[in-house]
Amino acid sequence: MSRRIASSEAAVVSQAERDIRARLAGHELDFTAMSAVSNIYRAGAAVRNHMERTVLSDYDLSWVAFTVLWVLWIWGDQETGHVAEEAGVTKGTLTGVIKTLQGRRLIRRLPHRDDRRRVSIGLTRSGTRLIETVFPAFNRHESVAVEGLTRVEQDELARLLRKVLRTVSSVDAASN
Repeated sequence: MSRRIASSEAAVVSQAERDIRARLAGHELDFTAMSAVSNIYRAGAAVRNHMERTVLSDYDLSWVAFTVLWVLWIWGDQETGHVAEEAGVTKGTLTGVIKTLQGRRLIRRLPHRDDRRRVSIGLTRSGTRLIETVFPAFNRHESVAVEGLTRVEQDELARLLRKVLRTVSSVDAASN
C-alpha cells in the first residue's frame, strides 16, 4: 500500500515523508524546506476545500467568488487588477468570476472616469447582504480549522506564515 502525502492522519503523512526521503536519497535536497512548503500547501488546500464544501456551497460560491465579495466588503469599490491580486488569481480568471457575480447581481462594474481600459467593481446591496450572511458561518469554520491549536499557537502560526509570505514576496520582487 502506498503512503499518501494527502492523508489527514499524522502517521500516514510521516510515513509518506519517510518514503519521499528514501526515494530521493542521494540527491542534495532540503527535505526540511520540502516538508514545510508541502504542509503549507496541503493545509491551505484542505482549509479551502473544507470551506467550499461546508459553507460556500450553501450559497453557490467558489473560494475566489467569496474572496472577491470579501475584498469589496472590507475595502469598498476596487479596480479589478487590485481585486485579482488580493484574490490570488489572474485578471483573466477574475473576468469570469466578475461575469458570474454580476449575473447574480452581487457586484456592479464601475467605469473609470479617465481611462476606459480601467474598470472598478463594487458590491450591490444584494452582494453586501450575502457577504454579511456568509461571513459569520465562514468565520465559525475558520475557528474549527484551528481549534486544535491554542490561541498562542494560532498567533504564532499566523506570524510564521506572514514571514513566509514576506520572504516569497521579496524574492519575487527581486526577480522582476
